[in-house]
Amino acid sequence: MNHVATWFDIPVTDMQRAKNFYQNVMETSFKDDEMNGYKIAIFAAEEGAVSGMLTLGEHYEPSQTGAVIYLNGGNDLNYRLERVVVQGGAVIHPKTAINEGECGYFALFLDSEGNRIGLYSAA
Repeated sequence: MNHVATWFDIPVTDMQRAKNFYQNVMETSFKDDEMNGYKIAIFAAEEGAVSGMLTLGEHYEPSQTGAVIYLNGGNDLNYRLERVVVQGGAVIHPKTAINEGECGYFALFLDSEGNRIGLYSAA
């Protein structure tokens, strides 16, 4: 992938209300699912397109600064996470398999400003 951003999450407190809003505003549909105790609604997108989802669960609190942007982690998320720490950030969720690695891996960190940012990689 040669995209700067690869995925995004939008925190919600009421999944149906949020889905209704985005379905009407963006004229889109969702695939409902649940992952690791989180309720999710994945935006419809073409194969290979940067997309995202609505997420309801722990650590997902809507706010004016609440969107989580996932950046392309390259071939080694642990390498990127080590660099986060060296630069004064903090790892808040280590490299974790998505659907046992079938859908890749993700991690979350706090940047130097306190923003929660995600990383994604296929391996």
